[in-house]
Amino acid sequence: MAGLARLRALGLTEKTWFNALWFQSTWFLCVLGREALLPLTLAMFALHFALVPSAAREFRQLLPVATLGIGVDAVLSALGIFDFGPVLLPIWLMALWFAFAVTLTRALAVFGRKPWIAGAVGSVGVPFNYWVGAKMGAVTLPLDLLTTGMILVCVWALLLPLLYRVAGVTPEPSKQ
Repeated sequence: MAGLARLRALGLTEKTWFNALWFQSTWFLCVLGREALLPLTLAMFALHFALVPSAAREFRQLLPVATLGIGVDAVLSALGIFDFGPVLLPIWLMALWFAFAVTLTRALAVFGRKPWIAGAVGSVGVPFNYWVGAKMGAVTLPLDLLTTGMILVCVWALLLPLLYRVAGVTPEPSKQ
């Protein structure tokens, strides 16, 4: 317990490098390992929640972002943009949404301070991640690549700025 308290006191979860490393590791566990590596994914979450000052407060902060993201992906899946096989959304993708919510207010917070940057990053970065996930066999994109890409660009240009707002990332005041 004393060791955990010392680690918690270091504030690792708030350090950009630690959060980025944690998220990237969790992303690979989810996308490459999917259900087979779900126990390791859950161990990553256990580590995160053990290191934050208040696990309950952290969960309450993550839940709205993850819920919105899971809902959008469920709609995209129901519309045939994504195909995850026999399920609308797999558990590993829901876990990935919680991991993404963790990083929105930490390693990726810099993009949320200007909504136009969040929209630009969302429109390019996130569709690329879905494409990479498809290349790794985590998802099938049934429509042609251009159609899927354009849909995801439009969705994420709007969704990422909204997710930052839901997460409580405050935009920088505009300079007049």
